[in-house]
Amino acid sequence: MTTTAVLLLVIVVVPLLIVAVFLIATYNRLVSLRNRFKNAFAQIDVQLKRRYDLIPNLVETAKGYLKHERETLERVVTARNAAYTASQRAAANPGDAGAMKELNAAESSLGGVLGRLFAVAEAYPDLKANQNMLALQEELTSTENKVAFARQAFNDAVMLYNTARETFPTNLVAGMFQFQGAELFVLDRPEEREAPKVSFA
Repeated sequence: MTTTAVLLLVIVVVPLLIVAVFLIATYNRLVSLRNRFKNAFAQIDVQLKRRYDLIPNLVETAKGYLKHERETLERVVTARNAAYTASQRAAANPGDAGAMKELNAAESSLGGVLGRLFAVAEAYPDLKANQNMLALQEELTSTENKVAFARQAFNDAVMLYNTARETFPTNLVAGMFQFQGAELFVLDRPEEREAPKVSFA
């Protein structure tokens, strides 16, 4: 091999190798960050399922005391079912912005109707003293805290992924391999950003 051929080989092959290594490393980093936020959503999903399982028990316990509040109880059940359906869609693909927006709206609605249920329940002293209701209150409060913590971890993972995806030169690889942006899990209305107040004291 002549010196010119070796020099030409170095000039052509070395830059191609550098580009290939960059593409592979960047692609793998994006996949890793995407898997991280999907795993973080799986943690939210576990807590949401626990929450959705608690709500029918809560409604059943309250039903005997809130005979004149049937509409409120029905709204809770309807909102719970809508949130459950939205969570299933989001769990199937946490990177789907439409599914996350649907979940955000459903969770906001559920938080609102739960807040109304607890406000109505305050007017019923026997219900406030019911041991089942107190236990459900404690479990729901604990679950709400876990959902909030898991949501923060998910949003942090989404932010890392989106930042990496949008930063040059990673954005070139993201565009080439169609890495889509991910949606944060935030509640739609500021007054509903806190866990529903469930105090029966």
